[in-house]
Amino acid sequence: MLSRSSFTSLVVGVFAVYVAHTCWVMYGIVYTRPCPAAAGGGGGGAAGCVWPYLARRPKLQLSVYTTTRSNIGAESNIDLVLNVEDFDIESKFERTVNVSVPKKTRNNGTLYAYIFLHHAGILPWRDGKQVHIVSPLTTYMVPKPEEINLLTGESTTQQIEAEKQTSALDEPVSHWRSRLTLNVMVEDFVFDGSSLPADVHRYMKMVQLGKTVHYLPILFIDQLSNRVKDLMVINRSTTELPLTVSYDKISLGKLRFWIHMQDAVYSLQQFGFSEKDADEVKGIFVDTNLYFLALTFFVAAFHLLFDFLAFKNDISFWKKKRSMIGMSTKAVLWRCFSTVVIFLFLLDEQTSLLVLIPAGIGAVIELWKVKKALKMTIKWQGLRPKIQFGTYNDSEKKTEEYDTQAMKYLSYLLYPLCIGGAGYSLLNVKYKSWYSWLINSFVNGVYAFGFLFMLPQLFVNYKMKSVAHLPWKAFTYKAFNTFIDDIFAFIITMPTSHRLACFRDDVVFLVYLYQRWLYPVDKSRVNEYGESYEEKPKKKAHRE
Repeated sequence: MLSRSSFTSLVVGVFAVYVAHTCWVMYGIVYTRPCPAAAGGGGGGAAGCVWPYLARRPKLQLSVYTTTRSNIGAESNIDLVLNVEDFDIESKFERTVNVSVPKKTRNNGTLYAYIFLHHAGILPWRDGKQVHIVSPLTTYMVPKPEEINLLTGESTTQQIEAEKQTSALDEPVSHWRSRLTLNVMVEDFVFDGSSLPADVHRYMKMVQLGKTVHYLPILFIDQLSNRVKDLMVINRSTTELPLTVSYDKISLGKLRFWIHMQDAVYSLQQFGFSEKDADEVKGIFVDTNLYFLALTFFVAAFHLLFDFLAFKNDISFWKKKRSMIGMSTKAVLWRCFSTVVIFLFLLDEQTSLLVLIPAGIGAVIELWKVKKALKMTIKWQGLRPKIQFGTYNDSEKKTEEYDTQAMKYLSYLLYPLCIGGAGYSLLNVKYKSWYSWLINSFVNGVYAFGFLFMLPQLFVNYKMKSVAHLPWKAFTYKAFNTFIDDIFAFIITMPTSHRLACFRDDVVFLVYLYQRWLYPVDKSRVNEYGESYEEKPKKKAHRE
């Protein structure tokens, strides 16, 4: 059976292998091996090579059409919304056009954009060397519930069809994607025909020109740029909607990386992630440059490692915990209450699963800690559970006395602040429901004044002049994660109050570290509570 230290070493080793493997995979994505014959100077007739058609510098034209059908065979039932003659693949541009919305689309239907890159002066369906790609301009989402003032009933917007909108709140409706981002791979890269990258291959169209094979311009739609914040609800009175078409060139390495990221987001949606959840992942890639993105990956990897180690040590500490000497029971109860409230708040705000799932797991763990702290045992009498509480010894009662004394002083300050904040928000802030107001009031109290409930543990430490009873290994890993959370607070979309709480935790950990310096622990002896902080395994007697 593995010891705890060897198990931790194993986890760290697996983590290092995972990071190294990921770096190797990323290198394989951004670096593509060129055709050896072309690299050796074989010229245009090098066998087995696939040459870029753009190297011939053809005159190109960009045309964007809209239609309600996902497949078109001719120029019937399509509308031309953008035509760029003398299209320069090296020049970046952005244009906004008004698109006519068909009646079918207004009735909760769909609309598609067909983007053609073809020779100038030739209609796309008459050009044998044209490339095209299809992108939906609509998507389906559940509209955000309207927020009202709970006392006056005033809403942020006037409701035109109140009954219809209320009944359809839970049904997805058609939304307009107001942005269309196009890219063309501009590198004159010569591919090896025997080992074409699978990710790029599906975007390639090849033609035979004499004795050589050429690939036509690689046209790509950046779906990661389609963000939820740019979506617009389509209603029956809408006849025209704006569409911003932007173009920029793209390198082969970035193109391959972007294809893999889009495939990853699509896979998340297939696993049940909503459009909003996938949007949070898109924001990580779109709103940051590649260098910062690489830093984010390493930060996220270490966050995962520290999360696991903190979880392991915290569970191990509380699993062995038999006495609550030196531990603030009320701090444990408050942590449980605040964690559950934060989870319900994030659930009510429809926060990303990237934030919601860890919060839910944390809430379950805190409930288990409360069971340990209160020495609760549950016995079943048939189908009826019976809860029993254990007894405290004299030392534990002394700790409880300090704990109660600290909470008494805090209540004089905390309760008026929380009640006043809840009353102010009821009068001045709009909410979806009374439940939403209640959860927001609780969570605002947790975020704004929650760190005050950590003070009872600091007070107990001060009274007992000791920190030996705290799970310092778990605290250390959580401290690292707290500073990592400060970075993620600016990357992942979350409520502002949740973001500020990340920085609030930094102060709390600094106070705990100061107490650790003030009350040093001798790890080689048994402390005043009968526990050894680090027990060395006993060695077997050596036989001569």
